[in-house]
Amino acid sequence: MNKSWMHSDRRSKAYEFGVEAFLNFAVENLLTTTHIRCPCVKCVNLKLFGVGIIRDHVYFNGIDQSYKNWTFHGEPWEATTNASRNVEEDDGHSRYSFVSEEIDMDDNDFGDFVSDPYEFANVIGDGDQPVYPGCRKYTKLSALVKLYNLKAKHGMRDVCFTELLILQGNLLLEGNTIPTSMYEAKKTLCALGLSYEKMHACPNDCILYRKEYEDSTNCPTCGISRWKEGKDSILKEGVPAKVVWYFPPIPRFKRMFQSNETAKSLTWHAARKSIDGQMSHPADSPSWKLLDDKWPEFGNEPRNLRLALSSDGFNPHSSLSSRYSCWPVILVTYNLPPWLCMKRKFMMLTLLISGPKQPENDIDVYLEPLIDDLKSL
Repeated sequence: MNKSWMHSDRRSKAYEFGVEAFLNFAVENLLTTTHIRCPCVKCVNLKLFGVGIIRDHVYFNGIDQSYKNWTFHGEPWEATTNASRNVEEDDGHSRYSFVSEEIDMDDNDFGDFVSDPYEFANVIGDGDQPVYPGCRKYTKLSALVKLYNLKAKHGMRDVCFTELLILQGNLLLEGNTIPTSMYEAKKTLCALGLSYEKMHACPNDCILYRKEYEDSTNCPTCGISRWKEGKDSILKEGVPAKVVWYFPPIPRFKRMFQSNETAKSLTWHAARKSIDGQMSHPADSPSWKLLDDKWPEFGNEPRNLRLALSSDGFNPHSSLSSRYSCWPVILVTYNLPPWLCMKRKFMMLTLLISGPKQPENDIDVYLEPLIDDLKSL
């Protein structure tokens, strides 16, 4: 299909005919007129609307000109061939190697999202796109990941990071693909990350405001308000006194099994044979064997995951006078071979508990959503 209209003036007849042809194409392939992804520059295929609203958006905002392969609207996904090909650069490394090092992904992980390609299609496209015309060292994705790592490492504020992106864009050649704001950077990287939930908690570690307490404004145990109290002792309604971040592990487990190499490693413990009588893996321990004896149905399936839970507190501000503490809760997958199970990319952060005091024995309150997910598994 001719897509040259995407670069035409929005007031021209070519653009008008192109918009109508695009909408007709989407309706014919998706068989719906009410739930279609909007490709305008503001929605960038993240929101669903009816045909009429999409037509208005594409006229008023313009269409995203980087959306060259209409995968969300019925065209076949062609990025698998781009992802799996071995594109060699001058230094002999794949163009994805830099990104895989920065975000701790295996090289084969880029080609294992065929079962759910739309979520990863934009990332593959950004991995092919040079950061500026003629650049062979960095792609849009690798440059952005590097910059984002610097932001996280040095605690850069969002406003400062946005100004840095603008400066980088002005310094590079014309036609560069560096985003101009923190918002655009997050949209580009959203497919690499995983979802998280922000849950309000009682400052005294009594409850999480979820399930039956979701709409409560005061803790049923200690009676303290859910909302933060300002310096003038006035409650700031809508501003939680304490927040906990929860990162669901189930999508990440699915992602592990999507990779052929990682899925094979997850059954390594069953394929190995201990011949020296020494404990070289948790599978050699009495606890592992006790679990197999107690629940033989579980033990007979080598793909069933055996997890270790670990947590410790630290002061993120590196100041001994600060009372602020942060407690990450991490899952370790013991199915993996010993040279993999303690690597950073396989250590899953599931909870981040922060506040002016340590949770101590009340940490079980914060484990509630994780326990629910483990029970569902």
